[in-house]
Amino acid sequence: MYREEIKVLDCTIRDGGLINQYQFTDDFVKGCYRASCEAGVDIVELGKKLAVSDEYTRDKWGKWNFCDDDDIRRVVDSCDSEHRPEVAVMFDVGRVDLDALVPADQSPVDMIRTACYVADIDKGIDLVRRTKDLGYGTTINIMACSAAIERDLIEALEQVNESPEVDYLYLVDSYGAFYSEQVSAYLAMYREHAPDKPLGFHAHNNQQLAFSNTQQAIIEGVNLLDATINGIGRGAGNCNLELLLNFLKNPKFDVRPVYRAIQEQLVPLREEIEWGFNDIYGISGHLNQHPREAMRVRGDNGARDLCYDFFLEQSGEGDSAMD
Repeated sequence: MYREEIKVLDCTIRDGGLINQYQFTDDFVKGCYRASCEAGVDIVELGKKLAVSDEYTRDKWGKWNFCDDDDIRRVVDSCDSEHRPEVAVMFDVGRVDLDALVPADQSPVDMIRTACYVADIDKGIDLVRRTKDLGYGTTINIMACSAAIERDLIEALEQVNESPEVDYLYLVDSYGAFYSEQVSAYLAMYREHAPDKPLGFHAHNNQQLAFSNTQQAIIEGVNLLDATINGIGRGAGNCNLELLLNFLKNPKFDVRPVYRAIQEQLVPLREEIEWGFNDIYGISGHLNQHPREAMRVRGDNGARDLCYDFFLEQSGEGDSAMD
């Protein structure tokens, strides 16, 4: 599936950090960044850029939740690859300190992606405007659209369309609930109500459909695609970067460095933390639910494999051992 316009965004550290509170070693982050550089990936998202507080500390929540410019520079400067991807970070509405953000020409960050729910679209667009004023590339990622009331989502899309500061509008399958038909239907809705915005797509793998749904987004003409090395990400994870690069058939990409990073960085990490499909996550995706409850159950050694009980409890269809 070769299309020159397609860009790939590697969000390994940002989405992967959701499963270990961003407690990655510097060597791990540098290894993943180097892999994306050498693989020819277009954009690398190195974490979130949230505000530090007394309750929300770097020690507890990990420095890649806060993405200080100095930490990012150390990662970027550690790689001598000729190809340098753009560097992105993510904002969460209500949890950022814009006063601490320097203009883009003074920062190693090129793009700021703003994540918000439909109810907070005004706040999200305001953040995008303020980051664009500082010279950053921008996206707005509307979270959990599969659970949004359609008329509210349409109003949000129309607001985004009227905001010239938004460079990309993302369709995000936050719960891993979409099938390919829904990907097509939602993209049609996004194009109808935000026709001026280039689109991006971010998939989750709760039903083992992240890769195929990303393929469907490509077929529908989306040109900015998210993926992670070895599919690492919250709960069931994301579209696998290595599979996506193989599929795209673009000669600018070289998948070999990604497989080396899997062997050297991701395989050892799997000894410490879990990600990827299992039946508990499959149920949460099928029921269009946030994966937080599934993640809680997977962390409970006594209940982690009780998929039948979990289904009964979450669907409300009967008593279970979890009650």
